[in-house]
Order: sequence, then C-alpha cells, then structure tokens
Amino acid sequence: MQITSVQPEVVTFGESMGLFTAQDTRGLEYAATLYKSFGGAESNVAIGLARLGHRSGWCGSLGNDPLGQMIMKSIRGEGVDVSRAKLKDDMATGLMIRENLPGKSSVHYYRKLSAASYMTPSELDRDYIAGAKILHVTGITAAISSSSLKTVQEAIQIAKDADVKVSFDPNLRMKLWTIDEARPVLLSLAEQADYFLPGLDELKLLYDEENTERIFEKLSTLQAVSIVKGGPDLTYVLNDGRIDQVPYVKAEQVLDTVGAGDGFCAGFLAGLLQGKTPLEATKLGSLIGSMVIQAVGDWEALPTHAQVDAALNNIRHIER
Repeated sequence: MQITSVQPEVVTFGESMGLFTAQDTRGLEYAATLYKSFGGAESNVAIGLARLGHRSGWCGSLGNDPLGQMIMKSIRGEGVDVSRAKLKDDMATGLMIRENLPGKSSVHYYRKLSAASYMTPSELDRDYIAGAKILHVTGITAAISSSSLKTVQEAIQIAKDADVKVSFDPNLRMKLWTIDEARPVLLSLAEQADYFLPGLDELKLLYDEENTERIFEKLSTLQAVSIVKGGPDLTYVLNDGRIDQVPYVKAEQVLDTVGAGDGFCAGFLAGLLQGKTPLEATKLGSLIGSMVIQAVGDWEALPTHAQVDAALNNIRHIER
C-alpha cells in the first residue's frame, strides 16, 4: 500500500515512551497516584515544531499496545506526521517512571527489548528523509541498541547524500551507557552534523576536559555550527571561527526543567526554517526554553506560534 502524506520540513525519529510521574514528593515507593503521559526527545521536538507552525514528521516504533496507541494518537493529534511511524505487534512500548523527591528528581527506565530498540535501517523511508530540509537526530536513539545506532548512521548518510541539513543533539544519558561507550559514538556523529547542539556539561564529559576554552578549540575543528547550552546564564554560538554569547531569557517562575532542551531545539530549528541566522535562531530557542520551564510536562508546555509572538511583543493575557 502506498503511503501518502505532506512532506515534512523536519524529519526525526527515536523512542517515545509511556511516562508515569509520581504525584507527590514521598518517592515512587509510597506515591499513591501516578500521572500518565508520554515523552521522547525526538517526538518532543517534532511537537514543538508543529506548534510553531512548521511541518514535522516523527518516524518512531512503538508496541501495538495501549501505551503505544496512546502515544501515536497524541503525536498525530499535535499535528505531527506519523505516516512512517509503526505500531509493532508482539512488542512492547518503552516506559519511564519519574519521581520528584525533595531537592532532586529521578527517572527509572523500562525500555529493554522495546519496539524502538529493534529499529533497523531497512525501516527508513529514503525519499521521506531526502525530501526534508532538516534531519534531527539524538544520541538517545544511538544508545538504545546497536541496530538503532546503525539506523541513525544510515539516516544521516541518506540526508548527506540528498544535501539535507543534519541537526544533532547528543542528549547524553548516563543510565543508557558509559561515557567510554558514548564518547566515540557521539563525537563521530557530531563530526557529520551541520548543527551540533550539546550542553557544556556534556562536552566536558565527551572531551574529558574541564577548560571551556580548550573545549571550544576542539569544537572549532567540526564542520558544524555548534550551539552550546549551559554556560553561566548564556548559550554560546560557535560559527565559522566566531564565538557569540546569547543570554538566557529570564523566566518568571521555574516549575519543571524537563523538556527545556527539546523546546530549545524546536525553537532553534524553527528559526532556521524561518530564514534566521544561527545566532538569531538561538535567541528564539532560548525564549522557548524559558517558556517551557514555567509549566510542568515533557512536551505539554511547548508554546504555539501565537504564544511566542505574544511573548516577543509583550502582549499581556486578559483574564476577563
């Protein structure tokens, strides 16, 4: 059967999981209720782009189970093209459970042998990727299995062959692999990217280096425009031998920092699609990251184009 859909501007893929969050601070062991949702770095970015008015496509694999069906319907309902996503029979959808304890939060993963971990390069639609303007991938997909890593590598090759720009967020997750396992893989992927979006703390681990100046010297050898999040209240933009600084947008309140990085990525990519320079796109990403942390949820707080426009123009909400 031929698949038809509107060609996305940005294509991404990865593992989206069911998400249950304990609703009090007594820890998961004693929590009486859990809030059900879902999360995944790549689908979060796709939703963020769709809310900002851009065509995005997510190509993940889910189990054909209640969680997978909920996730697929929810991503589709946010305006993301899921025509290349799959619900796989006899496979499970991954699960993560979050608990918020006083002063810290923890995430527990249940994703071994999940549908996404069986992802293979043969599942990729070459024309779908080649028709996009940007392919966005993360190090999370590279970490969940060897076949998923091969799928990321193949997707990047397809994009490069078609002159599609590659955006790469390392999203280093130390619960998925060791730094010795992650370092060669993520640095190799960074070398192939057009836009590299790491955090400064991630770079310190990947380069085994604490000195920011020396880290930037190593980044300067990449072909990518590097957007380094997590400086002292600012983001660094390394582009063509120049280093610019973009101050964080001050948030009125901080309720949940989860999803801020994905919101930043969505804003940055949206800026590029709008014809902004990487520096201008970083400013948009910073604004959206600031908006995301003022509400709770992995993706629920991602703003719409109208909300971003209101923030940019200081349009205040009228209650009644």
